[in-house]
Amino acid sequence: MRAFYLLATIVGSVVPWLFFAAYFRSEGADPIDLPAALFPNGAAGGFTADVLISIVVFLVWSFVDARRHAIGLWWLVVPSSVLIGLSSSLPLYLLLRETEMVGRRRHSAGGADRGVGRPVPPRTFDGDGPHL
Repeated sequence: MRAFYLLATIVGSVVPWLFFAAYFRSEGADPIDLPAALFPNGAAGGFTADVLISIVVFLVWSFVDARRHAIGLWWLVVPSSVLIGLSSSLPLYLLLRETEMVGRRRHSAGGADRGVGRPVPPRTFDGDGPHL
C-alpha cells in the first residue's frame, strides 16, 4: 500500500497545481482574489465548500489518529492541505501512517523481515475496552 499512497500523493500534488498554475498565469497570484475565484457560482461553490469541510474533518481526525499512533510527521499534512489540498494531504497521511505501522510490526516481530506479511489478529471489543 505504501507505493500506492506515494503515487497518490504525487499525483494528488501535481494535478491540482497544474490547474493552480494556469489560474495564476491568467489571473495573477493575488491572494485576495483567490477566495472569490473558488466560489464563482453555486455548483463550484458547493464543491468548494464540500472540499473545505472535508479538509477540516480530515485535519481533526488525522491529528487525533496521529497522537494515538505516534505518527511524528503528522504536521506535514497541514501545509499539504493548505498549499495543495486534500488530494495531496490524505494520501500523504496514509503513507506516513502505513510506514509507521509497518515499522512497528517489524520492530515488534524482532527482526527486519519477520512478521511482515503475517496477518494481524483482529481486535475485539467486549465492553471493557479493545483487546487483542
